[in-house]
Amino acid sequence: MRTEDVLAAIATGLWRWDNASGVVTLDAEAARLLGLPAEPTELTEAAVRSRFHPVDWNEIDGVVNLAVAEGTLAEARLRIMDESGRVIRTVRSRSKPLIEGTDYQLVGTLQEVAEPQPGTAARTPVTGDWRRSREAFLLDAGRALAEARSTAEVLRVAASLSMPGFSPDGLAVFGVAGDRLTIIGHHGHNAGDDGPFTDMPLDTDYPAADVVRTGRAIYLPSPEEYRARYPATWPLAQRFGRESWAFLPLIVAGRTMGAWMAAFTYRVGFTPDERSVLTTVARMLAQALARAGVAESERELSLGLQRTMMPVLGPAIPGMAVAARYVPTGGGLQVGGDWYDMIQLPGGRVALVIGDVQGHDVRAAGLMGQLRIALRAYASEGHRPDAVLSRASRFLYGITDTGADGDLAATRFATCLYLEVDPATGTLDIARAGHPDPAIRMADGTVVQRPTAGGLPLGIVPDTDYPTTRLTLEPGETLMVCTDGLLETGGHDLESGWSRIRKLLEAHDGDSLEELADTLVQAVHGPGSHHTTGPLADRREDDIAVLLLCRTGAPARRTTPRRTALTVAQAEPERIAVARRQLRELLHDWADGEQVDSAVLMVSEMVTNVLVHTDGDALLVAEATGEHGTRRLRVEVADASDELPHRRRPGEMASSGRGLILMEMLAHAWGVDPRGEGKSIWFELYEAGGEAAA
Repeated sequence: MRTEDVLAAIATGLWRWDNASGVVTLDAEAARLLGLPAEPTELTEAAVRSRFHPVDWNEIDGVVNLAVAEGTLAEARLRIMDESGRVIRTVRSRSKPLIEGTDYQLVGTLQEVAEPQPGTAARTPVTGDWRRSREAFLLDAGRALAEARSTAEVLRVAASLSMPGFSPDGLAVFGVAGDRLTIIGHHGHNAGDDGPFTDMPLDTDYPAADVVRTGRAIYLPSPEEYRARYPATWPLAQRFGRESWAFLPLIVAGRTMGAWMAAFTYRVGFTPDERSVLTTVARMLAQALARAGVAESERELSLGLQRTMMPVLGPAIPGMAVAARYVPTGGGLQVGGDWYDMIQLPGGRVALVIGDVQGHDVRAAGLMGQLRIALRAYASEGHRPDAVLSRASRFLYGITDTGADGDLAATRFATCLYLEVDPATGTLDIARAGHPDPAIRMADGTVVQRPTAGGLPLGIVPDTDYPTTRLTLEPGETLMVCTDGLLETGGHDLESGWSRIRKLLEAHDGDSLEELADTLVQAVHGPGSHHTTGPLADRREDDIAVLLLCRTGAPARRTTPRRTALTVAQAEPERIAVARRQLRELLHDWADGEQVDSAVLMVSEMVTNVLVHTDGDALLVAEATGEHGTRRLRVEVADASDELPHRRRPGEMASSGRGLILMEMLAHAWGVDPRGEGKSIWFELYEAGGEAAA
């Protein structure tokens, strides 16, 4: 019987493709499979191309070129289409390139095929579908293993790998502890099945131990071979009912750190292509496990460092509630320079500290620990807040390095806010070193920033003054101090970040400080924060520390007035800008924006007149009272001069003399009240535009 007859009997056709002439020769069976009459024929390349699905045809060039370059078989799975564009069958093409100089001919077969079952894929060194799926699999596996951040994640990825044409049913990853073999993780086995393999001596006659000792892979394609090569441990493997095993070394930097077992419920021949896939996966798995081990060690180190350096809030403060949070988000070790502290002082007073050492590395964390201890020591000696920060600045300046020419770029500095609390009266004495201002949430839910006097960050200049600001925390009010990470995380700057935090504070419904602290951190650092970014495109991340202090008890009255006070000295005219900012902060939710602009303009005029026309300082007091929508704003500027202001008629080019005219035009009410020493100029604005409610 002729070969052609045998091939026709098994529905296999022969074809020849001459690359030089572009002519394709088909026998009768090959023509039938392509949807043509069942007779030998010659066609042009274009005519043959019209019979294949366009997507499949586009892949043929790559398959053929790879086969020509490697000297292997070119294999492809192709969909055959009729004249109407309907797929009528799928054929598998296997061909061998015959190279003649720069040209070649492909001689091969066509055979109708169905989808292969797992474990039945071709076992020959071929190119084509199987090779393409193998490459895609390795790319996906490499990406998934590279993204795994812990040993557990690596093992989950390894268990989910579905290899092209042959997928293992059972997996195990072995590690080495001294001279013992251990199980790092396994998949496809029941709980307790790993017992006999745990803590196994490395000299045991077991494939995984053999792989660790020699660093060479072991392939066992059948139970008979397993039993013949490892008779002592064959009974341990026999009960799992597997048919083939592959044990591969996990090698990192030339050192065998363990072994990987892939077990199959069907026979696997372990062809060179299959061994190549398994070897590549083993290498990627070893690298992923090594990276995960380093990452877990770093996390353990950082957590230990945090537990050592982060204080536990001390005993409860009578009449007060305290909550704090710290979230490291900056460096690779997840440690940084942010911290908070609570210090018990003599006489029942308590000091609260929050700060941020420049940097997100181990050195920043070390400096933070030293600075925290120094602050505790100075506070325990009984120094006032300004003296505590002055001594701390001198201390930090002394322990940080500067360049040989005194370059400040080499200096580590720190921002800090230190406050003393008198629980009996709610008095807060605050000193601030370059740190964000505190904020107060009033009993009615209104939130305002409290601008406080401050100095340079710690460690920049050895001798720096830090003025103290005194505030009173009323019953029902909550003080929030934080590092800039809470404000700037998520692509925000200080201004937009503060607007975000204010909304969160005002929207909080409840009395639990712990819930409020969690809400603040989750909103700016939790998963949901990544869906809404701030105005800055770079999403500058930073460590976060936040400290909340609430004075418990019912508020003295249902609506607590908003009040701010500020002294502008003759030597500090730049504080006029601070006064304008403070007034805008007080009126951040005022219904009429034009009234806010008017109030700011009048305050600027009143304070400037004091500095220009008197020799004393100006004391500004602003208070907003009443219900939202019908509030009254009263602003007073007092000075020590007895000379009363008088109206003038400024010329068109005059630069002064318009203060009283502005107040008469913009204020609902205004006046001048003489005092025992000096005078007070005041004005009132009504939010509803009419008379203020009593």
